[in-house]
Amino acid sequence: QLAESGGALVQPGGSLKLSCATSGFSISSFCVAWFRQAPGKEREGVTVIYRGSLGTGRALYADSVKGRFTISRDKNTVYLEMDSLRPEDTAVYYCAAKVGGSSLKSADFPYWGQGTQVTVS
Repeated sequence: QLAESGGALVQPGGSLKLSCATSGFSISSFCVAWFRQAPGKEREGVTVIYRGSLGTGRALYADSVKGRFTISRDKNTVYLEMDSLRPEDTAVYYCAAKVGGSSLKSADFPYWGQGTQVTVS
């Protein structure tokens, strides 16, 4: 089970840190990604951290967030630190988990949280 938290209303240029907590399994054995979905748009892969990586570890980022967002994790929680936020970052943010290799395709992830709203305005 995955549960996101930390979403909020923030001004442009501000920062926010999201958390994805797990229960029932050790998230370190899973590849974990953050996705986001804005109204009227398709779900977009934001970043993924490789299975087994702790701290900031091995990760991939979408071009739209490179240099502004950082994914990291400890044993049971994955974090998304977001800096220099822009209005176009407004979306519901989801964490998702999968076994095996990394991916930023939502169809590859069987386990999802409920999402947390981030609004930049």
